[in-house]
Amino acid sequence: MSCVFCRIRDKEIPATFVHEDEHCLAFRDLNPQAPHHILVVPKKHIVSLNDVGPDDADMLGALLLAAGKIARAEGLADGGWRAVVNTGKDGGQSVFHIHVHVLGGRALGWPPG
Repeated sequence: MSCVFCRIRDKEIPATFVHEDEHCLAFRDLNPQAPHHILVVPKKHIVSLNDVGPDDADMLGALLLAAGKIARAEGLADGGWRAVVNTGKDGGQSVFHIHVHVLGGRALGWPPG
């Protein structure tokens, strides 16, 4: 499979992992947009939020629970952090395997783009 996140999941491409559970794994982004930039990726390949269904509810919940756990572990909870899911090309998605960006470590502006 050519999906870079599936290749990272399968340990074909190295990454700095910070979390793994039955539903997802998380690793540091190679092109960080904030001092802390971690990607939370489901183990199951799903292209985007446009492709999820009712059977994916547990996995989606696990992604957000993992994001919160990671933010706390990274020391971001008190100052604040952002969870982002880009969907589709115009939404800023560049890797077509659903993932949550955990961003923090500095004041984040709004609107984002």
